[in-house]
Amino acid sequence: MKKLLSIKNIIISLLLLLGVWQFIYTLTDFSDALFPSPLQAFGALAEMVSNGILFTHIGASMYRFAVGYVSSVIIAVLLGLVLGRLPKVFQYINPAVQLLRPISPMAWMPFIVLWFGIGNIPAIVIIFISAFFPVLLSTVSAVNSIDPIYMKVSKSFGIKQPQIMWKVIFPAVFPQIANSIHLALGTAWVFLVAGEMTGTQSGLGYLVIDARNNLRADILFADIIVIGLIGLILDSLLKTAEKQILKAWGGAD
Repeated sequence: MKKLLSIKNIIISLLLLLGVWQFIYTLTDFSDALFPSPLQAFGALAEMVSNGILFTHIGASMYRFAVGYVSSVIIAVLLGLVLGRLPKVFQYINPAVQLLRPISPMAWMPFIVLWFGIGNIPAIVIIFISAFFPVLLSTVSAVNSIDPIYMKVSKSFGIKQPQIMWKVIFPAVFPQIANSIHLALGTAWVFLVAGEMTGTQSGLGYLVIDARNNLRADILFADIIVIGLIGLILDSLLKTAEKQILKAWGGAD
């Protein structure tokens, strides 16, 4: 029942958005080359689907996103678990992390392109940076704030490292880590598009620039729709995965 309500809410929300879009299109006097109608955008979307261009660009973007995001999350979580158990070490590392964290990943793009050239790697590196710091800091914070009773019970049962890390600490802090992983997903998806707009010759971000250069606002808007829909799907899939993991550990209904 909850799933049906959720799907219904999504459909209504999207229809409202399309209605607002059509209303603005009707109300304003912008030319179609600058502000196309929803019908024109969906026509461009059908055009890209029929000639296979859209799926080629989606495939390129999803490959970069998967490599950059997954590798970033794995490394950030592993490093965060270790540093969370070594607070005296982290107090020396934390100032450097706090210095680097607020810097936009796009600020590194000129260096990344110079070091790695154009292609997949610049976009992957941008995605990696954008997801890394939120997950790392959240994991360290979660481990630092773990209830001491977990450690006392572990010692009572004779559980030692590395079992204590994977059987006690990680399950205990997973809800907090999952939160940061979820937030990092949105950030990484945003910066994927930004990275592809400057350092690649394919992908959804590149398609934005290509449509702009060719004065195809209908393709531009169609691409924006696809970017939003894929982001929504990824968000829903991650939520489902989180719930399944928490359910397996007795942390969700």
